[in-house]
Amino acid sequence: MELNKFILAIITVEPAKVSGCGAPVFFADSREEQDRIALYLARITEGVIHDLENGVYILVKH
Repeated sequence: MELNKFILAIITVEPAKVSGCGAPVFFADSREEQDRIALYLARITEGVIHDLENGVYILVKH
């Protein structure tokens, strides 16, 4: 079995909506900071940003 897709990071402005996960969590103070963190991490890791539309972004390696 080979794992091809996985969550690299979680970026949120809503800390209460994220808990008990195996991926690193980055907390942002604003949507602008969240966007910037997600963009930088996506560039560094070559991951893809997915907006869950609840104040949480996940960065996924496809």
